[in-house]
Amino acid sequence: MGMIQEFKDFAVKGNVIDLAVGVIIGGAFGKIVDSVVGDLIMPLVGAVIGKLDFSNLFLVLGAVPPGTETTLAGLKKAGVPVFAYGSFITVAVNFAILAFIIFIMVKQINRLKKEAPAPEPAPAVTPEDVLLLREIRDSLKK
Repeated sequence: MGMIQEFKDFAVKGNVIDLAVGVIIGGAFGKIVDSVVGDLIMPLVGAVIGKLDFSNLFLVLGAVPPGTETTLAGLKKAGVPVFAYGSFITVAVNFAILAFIIFIMVKQINRLKKEAPAPEPAPAVTPEDVLLLREIRDSLKK
């Protein structure tokens, strides 16, 4: 079998196509969830708790040249080593909120996808030899 035929067989398998569709839908769903977190949830949480942007929390690990801004962006631009723990905290909070939202969405989707009750199994067909034996038994009883 040629390499092109093998590739064709691989590419048209149902699993590969299902995976491709899943990746495309997952990417689109990821954008929706990012928007929900960034545009809907985080502003509400920020309004209730206060500002949740920790990205400007950092520790300076080196000498700061004179005239350099003391913001994270300014220090990074000047090449000063900084321990930017605030960015990590912000990403961790965003991840926790995102994971919770996905959990709630999957839980609701699973609740809506109630499984149909299994159909009652059809009565088993009695084999012909058993039917003949029953007839013989019934006729002997008479």
